[in-house]
Amino acid sequence: MDNPIDIREEGGVRYLHFGTDWVQGAMRLRNPHALELPYTREMMAGLLMRDAPWPRRVLSIGLGAGSLAKFIHARLPEAAHTVVEIEPRVVAIAHSCFQLPREDDRLRIHLADGLDFIAQTDESWDLILLDAYDHDVRPGPLNAIAFYTALRERLGDTGLLSVNLFNRSRRYDSTIARIGYAFDQRSLAFASADQGNFIAFAATGQPVEVSATELRARAEEVHMATGLDLRPTVKRLIESNPATGDRLAL
Repeated sequence: MDNPIDIREEGGVRYLHFGTDWVQGAMRLRNPHALELPYTREMMAGLLMRDAPWPRRVLSIGLGAGSLAKFIHARLPEAAHTVVEIEPRVVAIAHSCFQLPREDDRLRIHLADGLDFIAQTDESWDLILLDAYDHDVRPGPLNAIAFYTALRERLGDTGLLSVNLFNRSRRYDSTIARIGYAFDQRSLAFASADQGNFIAFAATGQPVEVSATELRARAEEVHMATGLDLRPTVKRLIESNPATGDRLAL
């Protein structure tokens, strides 16, 4: 990445930009471990889909400002987290400007291309978080059926893939179709509270079968345990899965 990386602050929030006005990450200075941007909160909605304690093993492709890494490290103490980031400057800035913790027995950071890392690993994860874009906000080869299929093969029996979708033209149908194809249509997508973003989930292994009532109860439990408020997300999850009625099924 030859483009500049910019740090800006406004209203008590520090923002990360890759040389454009598009926000690549954010941290509220008074609450650095919280998920400031709505789409990052909604990427963690898998916590409503699987029984606690879940996930035990998490993989993130794309670090950004380190928001998800900080949240998982601080609020999900039973989870071991591997982060893959291609740009060393992003890792350095996440440490120096966004309070990303140093590596320990629960947090590992690999400087690598996500494609190469997945092709070379034989590890498996419960949750894979995919939020990787270049300076022009393009996912490039990470938005391919072959890559989504490779991710599916790296998920365990309670595996979920969570993807942040961003497109300047706000057209997501082709990407959602690729994810659905790779996961045998065990997928859903919904518009994020962030303007312009969609969140997609895909499942493998054990079915996801959760009633709306149980989703709301789990959202309350997650809020109490971690401070993460997924209660507004429940309605969008149910509406993204209309064929199953008043429940979530994947």
